[in-house]
Amino acid sequence: MPHFTRGDAWRKHDVVVIERGEGCYVTDTEGNEYLDGLSGLFCTNIGHGRSDLTAAAAKQMDKLAFFPNWSFAHPSAAEAASMIASFAPEGLDRVFFVNSGSEAVESALKFARCYHLANGEPNRHKVIARRWAYHGTTLGALAVTAIPSFRDPYDPLLGGFVRHVENTLGYSDDQGVPARELPCVTAIEQAILEEGPETVAMVIAEPVQNGRGALVPPAGYWQELRRICDTHGVLLCADEVINSFGRLGHWFGSIRFGVVPDMITFAKGVTSAYVPLGGLVLRGSLVEKVWDSPSAMFAHGATFGGHPVATAVAIANMSVMRDEAIPANVLAHENRLKSGLGALMKTHNCVKDVRGTGYFYSVELMRDRRNSVDLTETEFAQLLPGGTLERFVREARVLVRPDSRGAAMLAIAPPLVADATVIDDLLRRVDQVLDRISGWLKAST
Repeated sequence: MPHFTRGDAWRKHDVVVIERGEGCYVTDTEGNEYLDGLSGLFCTNIGHGRSDLTAAAAKQMDKLAFFPNWSFAHPSAAEAASMIASFAPEGLDRVFFVNSGSEAVESALKFARCYHLANGEPNRHKVIARRWAYHGTTLGALAVTAIPSFRDPYDPLLGGFVRHVENTLGYSDDQGVPARELPCVTAIEQAILEEGPETVAMVIAEPVQNGRGALVPPAGYWQELRRICDTHGVLLCADEVINSFGRLGHWFGSIRFGVVPDMITFAKGVTSAYVPLGGLVLRGSLVEKVWDSPSAMFAHGATFGGHPVATAVAIANMSVMRDEAIPANVLAHENRLKSGLGALMKTHNCVKDVRGTGYFYSVELMRDRRNSVDLTETEFAQLLPGGTLERFVREARVLVRPDSRGAAMLAIAPPLVADATVIDDLLRRVDQVLDRISGWLKAST
């Protein structure tokens, strides 16, 4: 059974079967080559076909294919944790490994609860998250996720311990209002006060929010979150499952925005998705508090957490990123990508907005920007999900993501090794997609 795929789409006979990959391109079983403009799913950061990562996996399998991290340790997990801590914001020096981004968010929720229990505040269990945010699909992570189509089928199972507040859509650096006074900031503190600060355990947010289309926060936003959490004794968690390991041009997105959270979730890019791995980076002082409590442990674990092969691949991946200056490549070319998408917006009346930073962007669509006409409900339904827009993307041989979460959008996030030539190729193919959308809208008038 496919993941997040409509049955009518899966039953068709035109399902693309990807067979191999090299660099920023993948090839299907029919021999068609596609530009991977989404890094698989925001995760193949160093590109496809890296034999050094496969060699690291094979070498580790020959030496020690598996042993659990329950009351034991092994060298690859220890070294991977040390490397991650060395790249993390100052003070975040403990790493807890799991297998995915959803599990990483589950771990953050559980750790926040364990910390407040250890700190003598048993009433702290509530979480503040943002509207349209995606934090995962396991039940705890889904509870903080705020995408209706994902949540609604499981709503009776979600517990009601999360309050969702305004995100940063529509806010920019040129509004002339101090960050402290922005409604997207005051809504978070107001929610904490209304719930009762003594009941709130954690605020969770992505540095750049994926859901609703690459929402970049205004200047000072994250500093205000840090101030609010410190004021009320609440832990601040940066969900960096997408944002970390170079996506925003830094090892962690929190570094780009100049904040030190209490916890950072990660996954995806830590191994460039060559094997599954996720985790949580925490302040050591918080971990010590839990260890010094009557329970004396973080009551959470997974059989494959910190798997020897996965962490060996993480070491190889981070070594490549360090030695080949992959984050610097993003910073060197991000303006080419951003300005190129901006130029496409000017030439295509069907583009409403372009948002993002680093190698992480969203192109929002509408019917007629010059006359401020949005897509009709019928047009939206025909474009997404799994509709006409998907066909246009395939025909352009570019794997960017048609996204229907709150608007009609294209998510664009190329591998971090993409150079000027690849960026120009990506822009050319996106241009072709937008041409097709414009023609389709004109024909449907």
